[in-house]
Amino acid sequence: MDSSVADSPAAQNIETTDNVVVRQSGIHGTGAFARRNLAKGSQVIEYVGEIISKGESAQRIDADNEFIFTLDDEHDLDGKVPWNPARFINHSCTPSCEAEVDGHRVWIIALRDIKAGEELSFNYGYDLVDYREHPCRCGTPDCVGFMVAEEYFDRVRQAHPRG
Repeated sequence: MDSSVADSPAAQNIETTDNVVVRQSGIHGTGAFARRNLAKGSQVIEYVGEIISKGESAQRIDADNEFIFTLDDEHDLDGKVPWNPARFINHSCTPSCEAEVDGHRVWIIALRDIKAGEELSFNYGYDLVDYREHPCRCGTPDCVGFMVAEEYFDRVRQAHPRG
């Protein structure tokens, strides 16, 4: 079976929420889109999954799991589960949302008013370790070219000027 079909929302029976629908993305692969108008500051969706130890997290990251959120010094959240439609929210250098960690919960919060049908995005906030392995495909005019936290934008732009 084609891996893109196996990874498709229909193949995984992903349920949409009141706020989010999952479908093909213009940014990358599958994306999450606003199902209705969302107000700035609203909780769009909870990023859910399995709470795991840092040791287990390191093993899963080594196995190419890219759906892990840091929660605290001892635990991470693995969002690579079929009941987590938030895992399809793509990275953007000019995001519509942000991720907020609240204890062992991760909420995706609207940074501005979002219109129904608009693709949702947040900055994945990667540090500079191996950043070249994470090219950005957001396509926004302010795209840095790599998925890094905003605090690193200037350093990455200096290292990789766009012409």
